[in-house]
Amino acid sequence: MRIHPLGAALFASLLATPALALDVTKTATIAAPPAKVWQTIGEFCGIGDWHPAIEKCALSDKDGMKVRTLSLKGGGTIVEEEQSRDEAKMAYTYTILESPLPVSGYRSTLSVAPEGSGSKLTWTGSFQAKGAPDAKAQEVIGGIYEAGFKGLAEKTK
Repeated sequence: MRIHPLGAALFASLLATPALALDVTKTATIAAPPAKVWQTIGEFCGIGDWHPAIEKCALSDKDGMKVRTLSLKGGGTIVEEEQSRDEAKMAYTYTILESPLPVSGYRSTLSVAPEGSGSKLTWTGSFQAKGAPDAKAQEVIGGIYEAGFKGLAEKTK
């Protein structure tokens, strides 16, 4: 059996192509003004005050960047680095440096915008699955976002 050179080249290029990024976007509406929701989200380590999975958050500095170390309820640690923050647009972007989550190359943005008399939260993430099927990695990340929204809704009542 003879393989056509173009077919072999195509196959080789597919093998060399990195895994495509997976995306998860979750949105929620909260019956509180955007400024109040953004204030509740708080600084980069503020997540420790509203996300139900976080036991505590410790803030540090690495090469001029804010780094948070999240201790999870039930055990485990996630280390994340803030990439950018825009107070006017009420959004920040961060990456995961270390984590037990089934993802790699994780980059995420959490933002708040006006929606009627309340706020629309949008949490997006892009990553590759690591040690788990794509659908499982997406399910885990989506669950983290949804739990965070519930925590924010409770804190802004």
